[in-house]
Amino acid sequence: MNEVSLEVIEGVARLTLNAPERRNALTPEMAGALIDACEAIDSDPAVGAVLVSGSGGYFCAGAHRDALAGAGRDPAGEEMFESMGRIYRSFARVGELEPPTIAAVIGGAVGAGLNLALATDTRIVAHDAKIISGFLQIGLHPGGGHFTLLGRAAGREAASAMGLFGERISGKQAVGLGLAWESLPADAVEARALELASRPAADPALARRTARSMRQQLGPPAVSWPIALDAERAAQMWSLRRREDG
Repeated sequence: MNEVSLEVIEGVARLTLNAPERRNALTPEMAGALIDACEAIDSDPAVGAVLVSGSGGYFCAGAHRDALAGAGRDPAGEEMFESMGRIYRSFARVGELEPPTIAAVIGGAVGAGLNLALATDTRIVAHDAKIISGFLQIGLHPGGGHFTLLGRAAGREAASAMGLFGERISGKQAVGLGLAWESLPADAVEARALELASRPAADPALARRTARSMRQQLGPPAVSWPIALDAERAAQMWSLRRREDG
């Protein structure tokens, strides 16, 4: 079964993580499929918006434990370094998509799954969705530019509370903090996200230019996301090795 599905209807590309048996946790292979799907979207000028979601009632539980364990055993090994890099690259690539992007978050977004949600331009979340940084709770340094993504959406206080002190928030709280645009009952989230996506999708060329302008004008915070990716990587790989050594 393809673990990333892509369907384009009336200018909206529906990009769906499709590994419900593991709550859509990212493996290197799945990350590669996500990158390929993004390439297909950008090469199709008829796509004016992208809706990112997860199947099976959950958005994304982060990086799969087997990928983390493998990196922990040999963090500097070429294969493991490349595999973790592919996972980082997958949500970074979503953040680079030319059309406007929106995430429909139900169930939960944890760790790298939260990075993926924050890579989009905006988010519609379920009232009861679990929004969790989650790295320190499993003995890992955050990765993937996590603090940059949290901080640019919700500011230093939220990034600190979630990333340093392990605060867990609901979808309702996410809206109040600026991490999402709107929270709804879970069964209404995708329909609302699709409604929003359909607006820019009506004029793909304009949508892509407008998305580019917005991102360029609002810009990144003091440290750009690519720099944050590199800055966090060594520390996260160290923490993977430390955890595996026990």
